[in-house]
Amino acid sequence: MTDPVRVTPEFQRLVSGSRLRLRGKSAFFATLLLYAEIVPSREVMAAGTDGERVYLNPEVAASLPPDVLDGLLLHEVLHAALSHVERRGPREKKRWNRAADLIVNGMVDAAGLPTPPNSRRDEHLERLSVEEVYTSLEGEADGEGDEEGDDLLDAPPSDAPGKQGKPGRQVAREWQQALAQARSVEAMSGGQGHDPLGMHRELQRLAPARLDWRAQLWRFLARTPVDFGGFDRRFVGRGLYLEALDDETLTALIAVDTSGSVDDDAVRALVGEVQGVLGAYPHVRATLYYADTEAYGPWDLRPGDEIPPPQGGGGTDFRPIFELLEQHEPDVLIYLTDGYGDFPEQAPATPTLWVVPPGGLEDEGFPFGDVLRLEENGA
Repeated sequence: MTDPVRVTPEFQRLVSGSRLRLRGKSAFFATLLLYAEIVPSREVMAAGTDGERVYLNPEVAASLPPDVLDGLLLHEVLHAALSHVERRGPREKKRWNRAADLIVNGMVDAAGLPTPPNSRRDEHLERLSVEEVYTSLEGEADGEGDEEGDDLLDAPPSDAPGKQGKPGRQVAREWQQALAQARSVEAMSGGQGHDPLGMHRELQRLAPARLDWRAQLWRFLARTPVDFGGFDRRFVGRGLYLEALDDETLTALIAVDTSGSVDDDAVRALVGEVQGVLGAYPHVRATLYYADTEAYGPWDLRPGDEIPPPQGGGGTDFRPIFELLEQHEPDVLIYLTDGYGDFPEQAPATPTLWVVPPGGLEDEGFPFGDVLRLEENGA
């Protein structure tokens, strides 16, 4: 049995640098790359994916120019996100790989990244689904000399650390959620509500019908202070932009209205989902307060911790929480409330997300901030 390749600090820096560089090009692609689990393997020529994880040859990666590495990783992540391994079924492997590569190379090019020097491009075909491209390639040579090789793997490499084994359908659902989150983050970063690949039939076919409140909450928290306020230009002249981003922590103040109009199920749903975000994104830190006409707390929220019992039960006044902003200086404020209460006279500089249960105040009643609505069943 092959010994697993060790994940070294150098490998982690390579992957982290690629994620940070891509953030400056496309919020959509950067979100997908952030979601992907990228692990080392010397059994892949350069990189590959089994649909669940992306495998990267550490020696090859260290030898590549940064933009080539970024394009290589995005290529494999898009294969995984679009379920190209799962969808092949009984089709001929090499032709399927060529069809999938043709589509993905078009997307990598759209991100402004290089594709392999001799890779095939076709502006019409690359906007179709992989099944349609596969059919169009019928009768062509089997591509023995293809530069990109077979990067869609039937199984994890034997030297990959911590091999996974989720059912294919579960993996596909998780990638669909990642695509939905990527679209959301792209829209909030100035993408006018659509992803940069909207004309690609691959993404249209796989697009979820709607984005539930949990995905909207994740898109709000899966960012950094840089994403909310623009990057700190003091670092640019000193070449420290990437290093500053790498250490960036987002702090969130979570306020829960306990005036009696918000039920316990909604509280548990929101706080539990915030804990899930904390577990998935180590750069996020959250502090919890309960509030009626006063603020009760603070409690540091951590993944898996028991949710503190609610305190309060009086009337509703939002101002005590907003008065705490100067003390805590959070990057974002998330306030669970039905919206019926006294608002501050002036909007805060802190980005605010109002989480509203069924029956709460209409969107136009909130004088500032974004409004997120829980479903009727609270789940």
